[in-house]
Amino acid sequence: MRRPLALRLLATGATMAVAATIGVNALAVPEAQAATGTATGFASQNGGTTGGAGGATVRATTGTQIHEALCGRASASTPITIEVVGTITPANTAKVSGSCNTAAGVIELKQISNVTIVGVGSGAVFNEIGIHIREARNIIIQNVTVKNVKKSGSPTSNGGDAIGMETDVRNVWVDHVTLEASGGESEGFDGLFDMKDNTQYVTLSYSILRNSGRGGLVGSSESDRSNGFITYHNNKYENIDSRAPLLRGGVAHMYNNHYYSLNESGINSRAGAKARVDNNYFEDSKDVLGTFYTSEAGTWQVNGNIFDNVTWSSRSGDNNPAGPNPVSTTTVSIPYSFRLDAASCVPDIVRQTAGANTGLRVSNGSCTPTTPSPTTSPTTTPTPSPTSGTPTPTPTTPPATGTNLSLGAGADGSSKGSGTSYGAVIDGSTSTYWSPNGSTGRVSVKWDAATTVSRVVVKQASGGGSITAWRVVNNDTGAVLASGSGSPSTITFGATSLTKVNLEITGASGTPRIAELETYAG
Repeated sequence: MRRPLALRLLATGATMAVAATIGVNALAVPEAQAATGTATGFASQNGGTTGGAGGATVRATTGTQIHEALCGRASASTPITIEVVGTITPANTAKVSGSCNTAAGVIELKQISNVTIVGVGSGAVFNEIGIHIREARNIIIQNVTVKNVKKSGSPTSNGGDAIGMETDVRNVWVDHVTLEASGGESEGFDGLFDMKDNTQYVTLSYSILRNSGRGGLVGSSESDRSNGFITYHNNKYENIDSRAPLLRGGVAHMYNNHYYSLNESGINSRAGAKARVDNNYFEDSKDVLGTFYTSEAGTWQVNGNIFDNVTWSSRSGDNNPAGPNPVSTTTVSIPYSFRLDAASCVPDIVRQTAGANTGLRVSNGSCTPTTPSPTTSPTTTPTPSPTSGTPTPTPTTPPATGTNLSLGAGADGSSKGSGTSYGAVIDGSTSTYWSPNGSTGRVSVKWDAATTVSRVVVKQASGGGSITAWRVVNNDTGAVLASGSGSPSTITFGATSLTKVNLEITGASGTPRIAELETYAG
């Protein structure tokens, strides 16, 4: 691979009827966990995006139950919030018949409206299964992870798109999600966030897109210019080859995003597209803005961006980067209000807020994370479906003991080899890694506040050199917490309060590869 790449139904019989009709585990929710906050960006326009607000709230643990919830409504537009817990896969996602259009092996939101899908409890993961939105409107997807969706190989789902929208789609808000692949087209993957054939008024916010050949597109071809009014804000694009995003026609607004390791190109405005690019932070990337791979140019308005270690190729033929000194080529009027963080703090605020399972935190517009108030009330306890037998207890979030503290933290180091990233050691994926520029070096995990750590787990990727000597150091004081020879795995030491811990590789037979540097309190 490359580098190597969301109110309740009041306490009436209606709630019980919904549960009985759809036959899912409609469970009591311990707290108000449905969609939080209000749609931002272009999703706030055209009447706004409210998803399932005002409808029943049910819980699903399989893809089939999601389909049952959609098909069990009084109509295709009856509002519903589906809270998802656990892992959704092609194997637990079947087609459901009735007054709905579903398909096996894909979460199908087709010819419907007024739906929220939100991850709750210990999290929701859609593994190898994509979310397909077609001929639909007023949809919210929040706090879920979608990963490893393929268009070739096995299993295939959603044409290889993690989230794909097409054919007369309106008002979609995708918020606090993590979308990831583990390779490019040659490995069977396509786009992470695609919009085609008359899709409008969409916002992608506080999300992570990573390890993919293609971040996403707006418009399937140079002639598909019916899409637009798309907002991307406070997202992190990491280890993406291209399409961050690719725009064909229409208007898009990108602000306060952190683009890190865009390997070939970034925002590709073409075929008459207009991109407004405000206060973003571009880092360790190539050709982050311009018109690429076509002679049909797009335009952009740039304000307040930071370009940190960005390389620009020469203009030639179909390759027309905006840099090295990007200037505006159009003016884009934005109809909604928005709060801009200074570009200099974007990497830090995005690190604290973006992605699933980050507490749905947002920026207050002054570089400080906050938690928005829920837009819903606590759900009532509906009667279990007659088909479910003994009532199923409500799932609870497991205690924090054993939590990998590196997830949601920051990372840096002494050097990084070509095609590798410090962030790879804290992304929860063993398919990405960091290597030093040579056989020795340091990689670190860091926090905004003092954190107690007593165990470090080192996971190495295959193909690297063997580590022969190492040590773990409290960066705050310089104290050596542990040291040793040979390949490190689980390293324990006395509980230490610190803001940054270092793994220092002091000897290796070649260039080592560290896939994950996990940290634990006990």
